[in-house]
Amino acid sequence: MRFLSRTLATAAIAALAAIALANAPALAGTGMPSPWQINLQGAATPVAEFIHWFHDWVNIIIFSVTIFVLVLLIYVVFRFNEKANPVPSKTTHNALIEVVWTVIPVLILVVIAIPSFRLLKLQLEVPQADMTIKVTGKQWYWSYEYAQENGNFGFDSLMLDEKARAEAISTNKIAAAEAPRLLAVDNEAVVPVGKIVRVQVTGADVIHKFTVPSFGIKIDAIPGRLNETWFKAEREGIYYGQCSFICGQNHAYMPIAFRVVSPERYAAWLNEAKQKFANAEDAGSKFAAASK
Repeated sequence: MRFLSRTLATAAIAALAAIALANAPALAGTGMPSPWQINLQGAATPVAEFIHWFHDWVNIIIFSVTIFVLVLLIYVVFRFNEKANPVPSKTTHNALIEVVWTVIPVLILVVIAIPSFRLLKLQLEVPQADMTIKVTGKQWYWSYEYAQENGNFGFDSLMLDEKARAEAISTNKIAAAEAPRLLAVDNEAVVPVGKIVRVQVTGADVIHKFTVPSFGIKIDAIPGRLNETWFKAEREGIYYGQCSFICGQNHAYMPIAFRVVSPERYAAWLNEAKQKFANAEDAGSKFAAASK
């Protein structure tokens, strides 16, 4: 009876846990992490979509190989144990089996390699861009510079602490659902939807890594070197990333935020940003000149 009671209790706990997990958001959201996520963040660019497809395709191959090996092991355990096979075979070589277990893994690797090379080509060959943004990783925040054709201005983007985040939400500067803890920033990088954006990445002090999961981009920010990547966001929204290379004490507190908007909203933001950040740069240069 005691064993039965324990069994029923364990089954009940397992059932409750299953119900709780079923009601929880198991799949990752798009643009930011989700509680209890068990998958990649939603794809918002062609590169990210290809990465998701390749991830699923390789998982299918891994699962198939694992099941095949498991079935083979079970077969060997029952077919060739001492009781079922008291007189073991003295075969030492089998040319057919050796050819098969050499050729099949090679074919599996070829099946994996072909889309892998296509994905690398898609990631590394930057197409003709509609706009260019230069990003500089610093301890511990990011600086964005918009090229000449997009206004020729720049700004720093720092993480909002809890007080600043609560104030931004209370004053409706940003929606609560778009301001996750430790990811919301004071100045978001804004880009138009459907445009090819070239991102030039470097570091000002130590090596950082510029990573935005929903865009499928992850590239080193190395001092003295200019790396390039690109993305084409196909839906509007806010997309967060983080530095994914341990760069110092506050490595965990330098988020990346891109807001993708319509061309009309981007044009309005661009006019406003030219004045806002140009004035900030003028004030900074005047202060620096006065302090000399």
